[in-house]
Amino acid sequence: MEKIVLAYSGGLDTSIIIAWLHEHYDCEVIAVCGDVGQGKETEGLEERALKSGASKLYLEDLRDEYVKDFIFPTVKAGAVYEGKYLLGTSHARPIIAKRLVEIARKEGATAICHGATGKGNDQVRFELTIKALAPDLKIIAPWRMWDITSREDAVDYAEAHNIPIPVTKKDLYSRDRNIWHISHEGMDLEDPANEPQLDSLLKLTVPPEKAPDEAKYITIDFEKGEPVALDGEKMGPRALVEKLNEIGGAYGIGITDIVEDRLVGMKSRGVYETPGGTILYAALQELEYLCLDRDTQAFKRQAAIKFSELVYDGKWYTPLREALSAMIDSMEQTVTGSVRLKLYKGSISAAGAKSPYSLYNEDIASFGDSHELYSHKDAEGFINLFGLPLKVRAMMKEKVGE
Repeated sequence: MEKIVLAYSGGLDTSIIIAWLHEHYDCEVIAVCGDVGQGKETEGLEERALKSGASKLYLEDLRDEYVKDFIFPTVKAGAVYEGKYLLGTSHARPIIAKRLVEIARKEGATAICHGATGKGNDQVRFELTIKALAPDLKIIAPWRMWDITSREDAVDYAEAHNIPIPVTKKDLYSRDRNIWHISHEGMDLEDPANEPQLDSLLKLTVPPEKAPDEAKYITIDFEKGEPVALDGEKMGPRALVEKLNEIGGAYGIGITDIVEDRLVGMKSRGVYETPGGTILYAALQELEYLCLDRDTQAFKRQAAIKFSELVYDGKWYTPLREALSAMIDSMEQTVTGSVRLKLYKGSISAAGAKSPYSLYNEDIASFGDSHELYSHKDAEGFINLFGLPLKVRAMMKEKVGE
């Protein structure tokens, strides 16, 4: 029998895919769930997979690797897709797909199957990673092949085949959760005119108006652009993210409502919760204001846009993404220090930063003269040269009578 490795989450789509694969292929289905921080969603997963017809389940703990090798490089790059989305689903896909390839090799499988829809970005992210790491493996994408056209149809299929599923037709939000965020799509969110019903929708975060009335101050320490401590306590990458999620969620931080441009050409509307991630992005930026010069900051902002597009488009395992990460690592060599932030009802405010590599010089920045480094008189010659092109152009226009 052919062996097919299935990217299995235990959700609606992948639950019915096992039965569908048995119907259409003479195969053994090996389910693989990459644990990137889904929490309780992985409980009882093996029993559910076996009941659905899988021969076995690999439940792989990828959380530490995910934070260290995928999340932190993206944060360090300052990558935010279309100015709002912190890429929580996007950078989880390549690490999961990498593990799918490794298990496919171990099991001698000939194909990898995923449950991403034909309208989404995840199909691209899974398949580009598989192509980059195992170009010989066949890829099966049921949503591009079967007659099921909606999540309601999928529920009907599950009920007809006695497949246990974790949703009902009353709650068909499409959600993706990991250690970094949770996304919500579908149902009433499909109409951008509808305000998200946060009280019933949110899972990680409280609505800002329900956050405490007192502000909370936190301090994050960074070394070379990576967070290493919270409020003076050294913490590993995963533990730090988990703690910041807890703190940020309690203060209503990191709720984003966005109509984004999918790679496949359409716009989609989603609500994202990224409490800890939103705090980290804000803290790192404050430290970079101190430690990076103007040209480096400006170029890094441009590179961040390209980095975000590469991650969003599933191009993690590409020469350009690797080159950008190497460049950013070099840029961040002096981004070491502490940042203090104030959290209050969904907002983050800077409350001070310090670094041994700070480029801020109080002697120069003060309003008084610092004769050795900078005198007020120095500005006159600078402005004359800086404004010379404008002055010459004005003289020309006077000469020709404009």
